[in-house]
Formats: sequence, structure tokens, C-alpha cells
Amino acid sequence: MAHDQTSHSDGFHGSFFGRRKGHKLRNHQTELVETLLPRLALQVAEPCSVNVDSLFETTVRNVRLEIGFGGGEHLIAEARANPATGFIGCEPYVNGMAKILAQIESQNISNIRLFAGDAAELLSWLPASSLSRIDLIHPDPWPKKRHWKRRFVQDATVAAMARLLTPDGELRFVSDIDSYCAWTLERLLRAKDFLWTAERADDWRLPWPNYTMTRYGRKADREGRKAAYFIFRRM
Repeated sequence: MAHDQTSHSDGFHGSFFGRRKGHKLRNHQTELVETLLPRLALQVAEPCSVNVDSLFETTVRNVRLEIGFGGGEHLIAEARANPATGFIGCEPYVNGMAKILAQIESQNISNIRLFAGDAAELLSWLPASSLSRIDLIHPDPWPKKRHWKRRFVQDATVAAMARLLTPDGELRFVSDIDSYCAWTLERLLRAKDFLWTAERADDWRLPWPNYTMTRYGRKADREGRKAAYFIFRRM
């Protein structure tokens, strides 16, 4: 593991706890945030001076990023199913981070690194053409019009993700909010670096093969909200 890319500072712990929302952590969860997270967390204060493949304990052939992994169900399943791929998970909320740390520990997963902060910082830090895939699974839709500028999918972040993806790399997006799906399609279709891969309605109405449904996704389905599953290829 590349320890020079890892945060060990007391300030990291303090600032991270300042972002916490949700239930109070159990004792072991707090211990994992204090001990395991600093070993896995990427430190973006300094420029990334290494090949991203070398950030992982094991040898990996490619690296993928999941932005806003929530409880970590999808990220954990993907990491277990693809041991030769390195995964970076970005999540600003401590409750989600604590959940995934418990799974990483209990399942002894060695191909995940974590970033507990603003995904825009991470996108700026990572080297060009360093990722084979980026996943946005049920991102916050910010449904009120005055908050739309906070949606993660913006022209600037689309360009930033295009910079990071390898040729033929993929951006995958899932949402059950129709307005956010339309918003995302509008921005990706006008982006010269991406091609929407759908050829028929089922290509976006149905999950792609081996997709791991998240807890939120199952709840949305129970409540009658149908998700869209978009795949965009880097040109």
C-alpha cells in the first residue's frame, strides 16, 4: 500500500466527524473510522505522483471509481467480483464510510481505497486517463430547482470525468428521479467526449448484467419509482 498517499493527521479525523449526518456510530464503527480508514484513505492535499494502480495492496489491471457509494452494497459486490480491479470509493458522510469499513474488515477486501470528501477534489487530483469506469449510483437529485446547481452532473464535472476515463472507458449512471435522468442525458448528449450506448429502450430501462441493487434502489422499486440505467462510453 502506498502510505505516502494516505492521511494520518488528527485534522483528518476531526474534519471528517464534522460532516457526520445520521445515526450515532457504534463503538466498533468509531474504532474503524479512527484506525482502518486512515490506512485506506487517499490524501489529495499533494499532487498524485504515482500510477493509480500502485495505490492498492494487490496488483490490479485497471481502476474504477464509485462516487457517493452510500451504504457500500454496490461497491463491495463489484470489488469482490473483480479482484483484479482496483476500486476507489468516494463518500462524504461518515455513516456510509463506517458501513463500508466494517464490510472491508469482515471480508478482508484489499482492492478498495477510500476518499471521505468532495468528489470534485478527487476528480482534480487523479491523473488523466487513469480510470476504466466511473459509477454514479442514485446520486442526490437535489429536486428543488434552486438547488439544481448542486447536482453532481454538471458540464464541468462531465468534462472532468472525461479527462479521467481511458478511451472506451465508461460512465454509468442510475437514478429513479425522472428530472435528474433528463438532466443527465441532456448534459452527456451534448458532451463531445461521450457516446450513449443504448440502442433500444430495455438498454436503459433494465439494469445491466450482474448489477447489484442497492438498499435505496430496492426501496425505490417497492415504492413504484422505476430507475433508468445509463451507460456512456468515452470516445
